[in-house]
Amino acid sequence: MAQKKIKVLIVDDSSLVRNILSQGLSSDPGIEVVGTAPDPYAARDMIVLKKPDVLTLDVEMPKMDGVQFLRMLMPQYPLPVVMVSALTQKGKQITLDALDAGAVDFVSKPATDLARGLNAMIMELLTKIKIASTANVSHWKNKRPSLIPANLIKSAALAESTDKVIAIGASTGGTEAIKQVITRFPATTPGVVIVQHMPSGFTKMFADRLNEICAMQVKEAETGDRVMAGRILIAPGEKHMTVKRSGGVYQVICQVGERVSGHCPSVDVLMNSVAKHVGANAVGIILTGMGADGADGLKAMRKAQGRTMAQDEKSSVVYGMPKEAFERGGAEKIVPLDKIAQETVNILTQKN
Repeated sequence: MAQKKIKVLIVDDSSLVRNILSQGLSSDPGIEVVGTAPDPYAARDMIVLKKPDVLTLDVEMPKMDGVQFLRMLMPQYPLPVVMVSALTQKGKQITLDALDAGAVDFVSKPATDLARGLNAMIMELLTKIKIASTANVSHWKNKRPSLIPANLIKSAALAESTDKVIAIGASTGGTEAIKQVITRFPATTPGVVIVQHMPSGFTKMFADRLNEICAMQVKEAETGDRVMAGRILIAPGEKHMTVKRSGGVYQVICQVGERVSGHCPSVDVLMNSVAKHVGANAVGIILTGMGADGADGLKAMRKAQGRTMAQDEKSSVVYGMPKEAFERGGAEKIVPLDKIAQETVNILTQKN
């Protein structure tokens, strides 16, 4: 039986970009471009008419930018959206706003070497559209934007568990999931290390934003940074992050390397190092994402007596990484996203 094509609607104010994307995406037999729109107003009508499976949306447009459009669209008509973003500083900021507003993922327009860059961008966009077509964005229905951080979990006993380390891995849908977990951690929470699949430049901005709304300090990791209570370190884009023990303290090393499990930074690389150097003092968490990065690393953590969990299917945007982690025996349990922070604190404050 022939597989159903993924119906895509392209929204971009540039007719040249619309044509390039339309031709590039149509070259894939699994994708049907059902229309193109020059602005969000035209897009709104076409969404109702054409019922696309996935939307590609330009970040910066006149009349109404992509983020404003998403904030209106997602609560009324949740749809998987892949943003097409400029690599400028402003473009990066708007892209992160878009992920906050419900976009599943993004690709960056090439800054230089247009011919070669465009080809690579189309290939990346094709992959991300296919992932987005499987994404669960239903939780955005009737959602009101919340600018208030989640309620902090209160725990006096956390101060006693300073030698512990929490390792978190995420991919598609992960920016929102990470935010939901770590904004609930109190300031006394043990050190947290995170890999979120993201290009360089975006990870620093992501960390800076989280730092504004978390009780803990959040920063993009640099080699030599200490993993310690009250601090969250996010792996820099295009660098692997590992944890090692140095005397009585844990530190991170960030270095360029080959892709592992398809990624750099890789969750497997981080979690394998945590299994080796932190062992039973670690808690490992796999959140939403496509693929299997982190499944083996989490299993290594569990084997080293660390405690482990993965996000449940219902709350995951893409139930790939958590599913693999559980099926390969890495995750002790499956936990809904809104319960992960509490579950982590419970584990850390248990008397052994």
